[in-house]
Amino acid sequence: MLLEDLQVVLKVAEFKSITAAATNLDMRTATASAALKRVETSLGVELFVRTTRHLRISSAGEKYLPLCEQAMLMLDQARQNVKGDLDIIDGELRIAIPSDLGRNLLNPLLDQFMETHSDLSIRINISDSNIDFYRDSVDMAFRYGSPEDSNLYGFKICNVPGLLCATEEYLENNGTPQHPHDLVSHNGLFYQLHDVIHNVWTFRDDQNNYKIKMSGNRASNDGDLVRRWCVAGKGLAVKSCLDMSNDLLNDRVVNVMPNFKPRSSELWLVCPTRQSITPAVRLLRDHVKLECTKVLQLLIDKGVLDKSVLN
Repeated sequence: MLLEDLQVVLKVAEFKSITAAATNLDMRTATASAALKRVETSLGVELFVRTTRHLRISSAGEKYLPLCEQAMLMLDQARQNVKGDLDIIDGELRIAIPSDLGRNLLNPLLDQFMETHSDLSIRINISDSNIDFYRDSVDMAFRYGSPEDSNLYGFKICNVPGLLCATEEYLENNGTPQHPHDLVSHNGLFYQLHDVIHNVWTFRDDQNNYKIKMSGNRASNDGDLVRRWCVAGKGLAVKSCLDMSNDLLNDRVVNVMPNFKPRSSELWLVCPTRQSITPAVRLLRDHVKLECTKVLQLLIDKGVLDKSVLN
């Protein structure tokens, strides 16, 4: 029985399927089946009851598997502690990131990080839907907004104001709105999540809040595509300042109605367990926080944001 065999057994228990466990671990089903057999042979008991269609945990498995999981967590924590003491940064980081932020900002930051720590490898899950830590094999996730689940561990990276953006060409052809009420005659570019189109935009100034029902001819569940439409001059979009930072800094788009602020958010790094907060995760957190602060400062210097964003 090998230590890796126990990892297979725990995955089989998680997915209630040898095939699904093998897929999750990137191995052949026969290899996973052999690992399970070695563990059961070593213990002298069957951990699972198998039928032609189903697999369930046996009474022996119900006693053994929780303790096995605790032992594996303790071994992993011991390994991470040793590596932390020796400043060893290696292994694989499985990261979930939003599409626009991932492609246009985090990807180059991850390249920089891996150049410094060449023994690391990464596996990226890119999606605008929040990852399910209990279903997906992910060590960490960058997401907008603080975690709502109290069982998760979160670290705030930075404030992220939203901005109303458009190209100069679009504004020349369609007029530049001066007040949220002017937006009703403009073409909105919408983000869509779970078949819900986010076409109601909110703004605030020093005294009032405004809620505007927009019309538009484009919507997508991919934030990066919404950004591309905006850069192509297809309409107005409310986007995070980080998502649009390269386009703003290179004058591909402009900040429209700067006196009226769209919704604001925060960028967080979220981990499923305390054990998943490894030295590599902490270093990556600090790296992304530093680089995001640099981007925000560039937007401040250009006059797009005010200094309060760094508070």
